[in-house]
Amino acid sequence: MSTTETASARFSGIEDWSPAELVDGIVEGQFAAIAAVKAASASIAEAIERSAERLEQGGRLIYVGAGTSGRIATQDAAELPPTFNWPYERAVPVMAGGETALTHAAEGAEDDGPAAREALAGLGLSANDVVIAVAASGRTPFAIAALEMARETGALAIGIFCNPGAAMVPISDIPILLHTGPELIAGSTRMKAGTAQKAALNCLSTGVMVRLGYVYSGLMVEMRATNIKLHHRAILMVARLTGASEAEAEKAFAASGDSIKLATVMLAKGLDRSGAEALVAAAGGNLRRAMQG
Repeated sequence: MSTTETASARFSGIEDWSPAELVDGIVEGQFAAIAAVKAASASIAEAIERSAERLEQGGRLIYVGAGTSGRIATQDAAELPPTFNWPYERAVPVMAGGETALTHAAEGAEDDGPAAREALAGLGLSANDVVIAVAASGRTPFAIAALEMARETGALAIGIFCNPGAAMVPISDIPILLHTGPELIAGSTRMKAGTAQKAALNCLSTGVMVRLGYVYSGLMVEMRATNIKLHHRAILMVARLTGASEAEAEKAFAASGDSIKLATVMLAKGLDRSGAEALVAAAGGNLRRAMQG
């Protein structure tokens, strides 16, 4: 069975390939990575559904990984607050070797299972939490320890890995195999495996946010308008959702305290800010429910 560590005979002479051939080979690997995510769609869908159930009860998304896998997982955690206004304290990255390892390799840190347990203990892990451990090999001690602790505390344990029969399988409530096979450069899992992990996390976290009502009509209605570009995007969203002009949308957006949801409800329902706040609160913060109310 081929793994991420297998040296493929097909790539044994890549040092003699032309730049164009190298690009073709690498791009081919990226397509294969996406195919591996597609093959795991049923498992990812289950992870979305079961994660949303925990998070509705106030749980957190806790991302765990080492090396490339940890950096990819940390990126997914970091992007949830600005994209969906998801609380920073509920998107928690746990990187082997700490923050320094995000930019400086700390290869030995992946073997420190006790450090993972200590980090999760410090977070006060609970049954409402979702622990997503990412490891291309599926046997990284840091990730293994995190999954074991998640199971012990009743948190949902999701393992994302790229090798069949990985050690993460029996200790994951939901094992997600992304079978990417040999890399163009054997063992360089920042390539096919990394792309597959990123795509799988995109599916998982975005799917969860949609299920929780953080997206409406395909728009990021929870987005924070923290710069000029995003401020303009927010106004366009309000205009699109309500049929108002940009000028009307901008006025409502300002009156709402820069809230896409409140501005949309204000215009759509003919309410002032306090009225819109009451309606959105009654809908549990879900814009779709508020608009249907």
